[in-house]
Amino acid sequence: MSSSSEDPSQLVHSSQSENSSQQNPLTALEAAGITSATIKPANNPDFENGRWFPTWRPYRGDLDHNPVGINEYLPPSKSILLGIQHTFAMFGATVLAPLLMGFDPNLAILMSGICTVMFFMITGGRMPSYLGSSFAFIGPVIAVTAYAGVGFNANLDVALGGIMACGIIYALIGLLVMKTGTAWIERLMPPVVTGAIVMIIGLNLAPVTIQGISANQFDAWMATLTVLLISSVAVFTRGMLRRLLLLVGLILSYIAYFIMTNVLGFGAAIDFSSVTAASWFGLPGIHAPRFEMSAIVLIAPVAFILVAENLGHFKAVEGMTKAHVTPYMGRAFFADGIATTFSAGFGGTGVTTYAENIGVMAVTKVYSTTIFVIAGLVAILLGLSPKFGAIIQTIPPALLGGASIVVFGLIAIAGVKIWIDSHIDFSKNSNLIIAAVTVIMGTGNFSLHLGGFDLGGIGTATLTAIVLNALFNSQKS
Repeated sequence: MSSSSEDPSQLVHSSQSENSSQQNPLTALEAAGITSATIKPANNPDFENGRWFPTWRPYRGDLDHNPVGINEYLPPSKSILLGIQHTFAMFGATVLAPLLMGFDPNLAILMSGICTVMFFMITGGRMPSYLGSSFAFIGPVIAVTAYAGVGFNANLDVALGGIMACGIIYALIGLLVMKTGTAWIERLMPPVVTGAIVMIIGLNLAPVTIQGISANQFDAWMATLTVLLISSVAVFTRGMLRRLLLLVGLILSYIAYFIMTNVLGFGAAIDFSSVTAASWFGLPGIHAPRFEMSAIVLIAPVAFILVAENLGHFKAVEGMTKAHVTPYMGRAFFADGIATTFSAGFGGTGVTTYAENIGVMAVTKVYSTTIFVIAGLVAILLGLSPKFGAIIQTIPPALLGGASIVVFGLIAIAGVKIWIDSHIDFSKNSNLIIAAVTVIMGTGNFSLHLGGFDLGGIGTATLTAIVLNALFNSQKS
């Protein structure tokens, strides 16, 4: 989910969206007025050396005044601390997304670390990014698996097959971009389209979220308390605390829930027996995918959402780092697609670049990609602790429901922010129709069938937005 240290909406994209972005509404950059349009990248022969990896050099500047470049590295002690900070920044969203889909959060943490290291290698260390669980998959996965929102997802294998197919499509798009550039993507999915798509990711999930916390009044009140605590962290704190609003808010609500249930006797008490029984070190459970065409057709269109989301992330990174990263976007798309396929192949979630971590870079001015390798290694260590995973599994559904209200709401608003930041002119009927039809289709979960395949609400709305834009805006320069 994502990320400015000053803007709680950054948490989303993940989302999504989106954590989510087109000069991502989820990044810290726009709050500071920094975009790829405002800063022209300077020539850096060490970065643009014609080889797969840039020419690495030690950082020689003053950390209080000079940024650390993508191809610069800090001493090990400072690098480790900064890497741990990036792990904390991605933690809340990377754990929450698998819980909302019934995946193993420990495995998701492990895969996020492995995939981040893979991303570094495939992109040649030229794109500073952390790969965490993508919220864009939540709606399609819930639709495919009929997940009830509590416990392990019994139909996880079907969702994994769909996510793998999505990752393969995404990787193929990356190869195409490596050959042709990004202009065609920006024409296919301009801000009026991407804003609507991001918005419906959040709105489509709203009914599932509310139903999941309405079983009884105690759960409803605890979910409301969770919303208030997360919101308070977002509004009244600063710095790292604000970037960790999901994590800190859930910890506070967890403590409150424990007191209300285990101490005072209200509601269902938290059972810690699984935590006691779990070992400190061990591999999380691996799950094999199953390929069903109906699930693939529903989940595969998420590839286009990931393209739109990450396009904004990478443009923002270019503006912030003043480095020519646009020529390497194809590598980045390809790397994210391969990482998503790899993660789902073992039972993990689909992954995406995280705006949370872009926000950390915006604050620290440390852009070195070596820091993300360290963050990935820290995540791998956490993922290899079953006891850590067992603690995560004790989080009550009511608290997850409250966190979902915040996250999905922020995803929806992130779509609006894309329109605002891109100055979309809704006095033009073409833009008005594209946005209106897409949002209502996605929110109402209107679904078309192709043969025997169900596109689902998000898939149908995404396809509709792209088609309407091609019809109505094809003559725009």
